[in-house]
Amino acid sequence: MSVSKVYFTDMRCKVGTSLLEKLDKLMLAAGIEQIDFENKFVAIKLHFGEPGNLSFLRPNFAKTVADRVKALGGKPFLTDCNTLYVGRRKDALEHMTAANENGYSMLSTGCQIIIGDGLKGTDDVEVPVNGGKILKTAFIGRAVMDADIFISLSHFKGHELTGFGGAIKNIGMGCGSRAGKMAMHCNGKPSIDAEKCVGCRTCTRYCAQGAISIAERKARIDHEKCVGCGRCIGVCNFSAIASAIDANSSDVNSRMAEYAKAVVDGRPHFHISIINQVSPCCDCHGENDAPVVPDLGIFASFDPVALDHACIDAVNAAPIIASSALGQCDHIHHDHFTNIHPTTDWRSQIAHAEAIGLGNGEYELVSL
Repeated sequence: MSVSKVYFTDMRCKVGTSLLEKLDKLMLAAGIEQIDFENKFVAIKLHFGEPGNLSFLRPNFAKTVADRVKALGGKPFLTDCNTLYVGRRKDALEHMTAANENGYSMLSTGCQIIIGDGLKGTDDVEVPVNGGKILKTAFIGRAVMDADIFISLSHFKGHELTGFGGAIKNIGMGCGSRAGKMAMHCNGKPSIDAEKCVGCRTCTRYCAQGAISIAERKARIDHEKCVGCGRCIGVCNFSAIASAIDANSSDVNSRMAEYAKAVVDGRPHFHISIINQVSPCCDCHGENDAPVVPDLGIFASFDPVALDHACIDAVNAAPIIASSALGQCDHIHHDHFTNIHPTTDWRSQIAHAEAIGLGNGEYELVSL
């Protein structure tokens, strides 16, 4: 496999030049014009940020990407899929409200927001994982798969389970429906919180396996019949059904890479990562810790694996902010990510992505 090119621009802006202009020039230099956008639906996948978190990407970045897509003849929309856990983005209505609160709207970005897996996180498509070593199929949000072209716009950061969150996580975990997220996170099956269950029977109607019954006004799951699809989690209006997040770091990273491959296979795709406000944990938290390294710049590539590897190397080469969580931890490892989250294994994400043909970890960095 030939070395992939990753394009980079730093955060420095001379008077009269904005960071958004630098982003647009970076996309053009990286070759986004090679894609035929004319009259094509274009999914721009990003994280809208959990309310209370302030390290997510500003809507201005999304608008710059959407404006370039429209200038090339495409029809862009912003998208993300609902969360598996209970929060402010667990269904489409709350998810869109959260996005609006964080500044994402038609007015601020110039394009519409579509939640990829529908109202309750159950509107998905079962997609083949070509070359998958663990999974044969992936449950991906229908709107994501309906798009003709896929663009990922990622906030690069640390992550408490996967080590880091970049393009692969934004695509793989981010585009999985609630059933897909369960398949990536869990080795087990869902369970009922009896205190929250009201015995409404909604879950029984949606269980294709007949694994859920009602006894004494409470739902019960027969785990011998349950296949772990997670649809009951999505349709419960009372957050009474949950699954154990029990897969280890390497398991999640490998499954996530396979989901990412299912998303991008067979259609044009392009990827952008922004390294600023590098929080130690995910933007899914309703808060964010101080950045662990200075703001570094913007990266773009047709190869999400090369892109992630370039971002990892850039962060690891950056000076540590002494007052941050990274600055205050024991530095017994040779990389920032393992020092912050020593139980994680971010290398498994890159290695498995390469093994299944998602991309190439080797890259040539082109600085603008």
